[in-house]
Amino acid sequence: MPDLRSQIEVVDDRVAELLRRKSGPERLALASSLFAFVRGVLVRALRAEHPDWDERRVAREAARRLTHGAI
Repeated sequence: MPDLRSQIEVVDDRVAELLRRKSGPERLALASSLFAFVRGVLVRALRAEHPDWDERRVAREAARRLTHGAI
């Protein structure tokens, strides 16, 4: 079996400690903010790559990519 450690991002110990100190709602808020940021970056990239697509198609493609094709 191949060693996957070089392909997995590991959280820095200092970051992990800061996250442990956060409450559940604080961690959820961080995750939500990160998701919104990533979705925004993806939507802007899709618009730039496909200027002919309407907003509905951009949104559908963003959702497909963010859910690994589940949508």
